[in-house]
Amino acid sequence: MLHIVDDEEVLRDALLWLARSRNIAAQSYADGEAFLAKLDQGLQFSEVGDCLLLDVRMAELSGTALFDILSARQLTQRLPVIFLTGHGDVPMAVDSLKRGAFDFFEKPFNDNALMDRVEQALQVSIKAGDAHQIQVRLQSLSQREREVLELILQGKMNKNIADELGISMRTVEVHRAHIFDKMQIKSAVELAGLLK
Repeated sequence: MLHIVDDEEVLRDALLWLARSRNIAAQSYADGEAFLAKLDQGLQFSEVGDCLLLDVRMAELSGTALFDILSARQLTQRLPVIFLTGHGDVPMAVDSLKRGAFDFFEKPFNDNALMDRVEQALQVSIKAGDAHQIQVRLQSLSQREREVLELILQGKMNKNIADELGISMRTVEVHRAHIFDKMQIKSAVELAGLLK
């Protein structure tokens, strides 16, 4: 989902049309406060990735202030930010990119170049979302399941794991089944691929 935050209605409408011309779902917000309110209400991230087109200069909450909030919440990987500005300068662009912005476009911009970068940002978002899901699954494992997981990743067989941890082979089998279930995989090879 492309989230467009700009105080110019004409530009928001043009960007919505442009996104739809590329089959990218999009939603627009008139200011940073409206987007922040949506985020605070539990914005659901999309399986096809998310990207934020953010105007730098807006009344009340500026684009850079909103970006700082997103950075503090560690959301800029899951929600890559592309800044848009009619008043940009090179130092502002460099500073934004150093602080983690995905890109920086001056108005007027090339429509195709902007949408190409949006599509790339959506791919980055998908990868960040996948990594987040893996971390959530790992955190769902018990301490003993994590110990068994480490030994599985070392290529050890159930009998060796049981001996090393001082537990029965049946207990190892149960832990292995729980690990595979929680990690949503079917084999040790899949597990290794997931965590590489």
